[in-house]
Amino acid sequence: MTRRALLTRVLRRAGEVLRRRFGRVSYREKRRADLVTAADLESQRLILASLRRSFPGDDYQAEEDATRKTGSERLWLIDPLDGTANYAHGYPASCVSIGVLRRGEPELGGVYDPFRDELFLAERGRGATMNGRRLRVTATARVAQSLLVTGFPYDRAERADAYLAPFKTFLTSAHDVRRSGSAALDMSWIAAGRADGFWEFGLHPWDVAAGWLLVEEAGGRVTDFHARRWRSVDELGARTLATNGRIHSGMLAVLRKSR
Repeated sequence: MTRRALLTRVLRRAGEVLRRRFGRVSYREKRRADLVTAADLESQRLILASLRRSFPGDDYQAEEDATRKTGSERLWLIDPLDGTANYAHGYPASCVSIGVLRRGEPELGGVYDPFRDELFLAERGRGATMNGRRLRVTATARVAQSLLVTGFPYDRAERADAYLAPFKTFLTSAHDVRRSGSAALDMSWIAAGRADGFWEFGLHPWDVAAGWLLVEEAGGRVTDFHARRWRSVDELGARTLATNGRIHSGMLAVLRKSR
């Protein structure tokens, strides 16, 4: 089995877990507004068991406190349930997200939305697809013509003013701004041409690893707020800007001014 085949298989199987448990789970708070459910844990166990059987030499880092780092050239970044707050409240906007880095660069990425049965896949140099259909970012040329998406970190109660500053500018200058509660879905939808740009503070590597490659393979651009590609896994996601490429500089200007 290839890594791409394994990725496809575990995304769908983990998605089945989320569908089966949806509407019937309790949750606990890891910290304020940061939740975990039994579905997160079951999904992660399934993914890691399959990965360990098929590619025991690969490293991994998963959201729910599971890490293996031995220096392998490949690192799987696993979010078994992105959008947990949505999921815990019965709001159907969640997904499974898995990215594979090879020597620090994205090699494979996949996001599965079990509520729409949409499987987003990307492989370096082979493009991005949704249920087998090739994806392409939008051709929107200006922020003023854009539909944007965003999210807010878990420390938003302490830093609300800082996070709301760019939100206000984009809200009053773009066509509109959306907030889904799932960064992985947001980035997948940028790749699919359903929105033009996405920004968020305070994300983690497993939140963005799959979306990073999906957007780039669909013709878009992903950087931090300084227009740089991430230089290490530890930096991955902290300040994320993903766009169709055409509005990237315009969004960067707003984020720099608001910082």
